[in-house]
Amino acid sequence: MNIKKGDNVIVVTGKDKGKEGKVIKTFPTSSKVIVEGLNIRKKHQKPSRSDQKGQILEIASPMNVSNVMILDPKTGKRTRVGKKEVKGKKVRIAKKSGVEIK
Repeated sequence: MNIKKGDNVIVVTGKDKGKEGKVIKTFPTSSKVIVEGLNIRKKHQKPSRSDQKGQILEIASPMNVSNVMILDPKTGKRTRVGKKEVKGKKVRIAKKSGVEIK
């Protein structure tokens, strides 16, 4: 999986197509990511104590990693991710500009 926590991504398909956000959490085994403020669903929560009220929470749910692409740090457009060895370390690079992704 080429996308990691903290990466800026853009959604390429689905109901949030075209929206950008930051990756909060990744699930490599199921190839899913949670993007901040996107793919929101509502969860109805009952009161847990007698003095508490019930509420409706808005939660960002996971989306498939194939539905998002990483943003190029140089141009701000979507790009594919490549790997390159620099000083004995493997780093991720943006395919469009060749800039290292941090």
